[in-house]
Amino acid sequence: MDLSVDLGGLRLINPVIAASGTFGYGLEYSSLVDLNGLGAFSTKGLSLKPKIGNPVPRVIETSSGMLNSIGLENIGIDAFLTEKLTQLKNIDTCIIVNFFGETSYEYVEMALALSDVERLDALEMNVSCPNIDKGGLQFSSDPSILAELVSAVRKVTKKFLIVKLSPNVTDITLLARAAENAGADALSVCNTFVGMSIDLKTRKPHLANKTGGLSGPAIKPLALNLVYKTAQMVKIPVIGIGGITSGDDAVEFLLAGAKAVQIGTANFIDPASTISVIDGIRKYCLSNGMKKLSELKMKDS
Repeated sequence: MDLSVDLGGLRLINPVIAASGTFGYGLEYSSLVDLNGLGAFSTKGLSLKPKIGNPVPRVIETSSGMLNSIGLENIGIDAFLTEKLTQLKNIDTCIIVNFFGETSYEYVEMALALSDVERLDALEMNVSCPNIDKGGLQFSSDPSILAELVSAVRKVTKKFLIVKLSPNVTDITLLARAAENAGADALSVCNTFVGMSIDLKTRKPHLANKTGGLSGPAIKPLALNLVYKTAQMVKIPVIGIGGITSGDDAVEFLLAGAKAVQIGTANFIDPASTISVIDGIRKYCLSNGMKKLSELKMKDS
């Protein structure tokens, strides 16, 4: 069964990617998962300088999902390159670096610093961050601001560039087309939904930051819809994310138009969930008489 995927500049041995923020820097899972069996993994989001993140508590389980308000805690780009990436030099799996900034300048500087690192196969821009130059408006909220940002990053890197979109917008397709027109090579759809949970004993929000990002099976139907809508409106590949825990879940996203998928919250439930999803996709295709993943298509209603 040929599960390989060509994203047009980035070729994966299979369509399953471990999602950013749930797989550490890859090393944390290396004793639990054969990293070379994955299509790729996306690192924890990186910034120019180390970031300590939000105060605790910052994770809470919810019905069929979880809320997190980690605050993009990370070790910074310098420590990643010297302490983490050097330990991954013998890994064949595609490595995607997720990165972010609070200004366009920081995004550009990150892309510049990562562009000459040969071992990195792709960059994934997390644009769900407050733009302090624009009064805190998220880069992902305004098509024109997003286009300016993607264009600025595109000018300084030849790496395969993925833009990770937020679902917390009026029309995600407007942002998708803006990113595509500005030079994105692919889109990750989608990041977490804003949610909240309140402790009835204390009558206070469970999270110190009050709100957080909702992920897990609870968001799957919502994410699936956004992937389908986005794939209909752009020509570049869409990578589906949101509540995938099984091969069948992944197949749904692939049928909806995604070229690859990312596994996030499921990694906390079962560290080897990525491998289980790959096996599930393979079994589905074989049981339906397919020899190549490219034969998997949604039928007309």
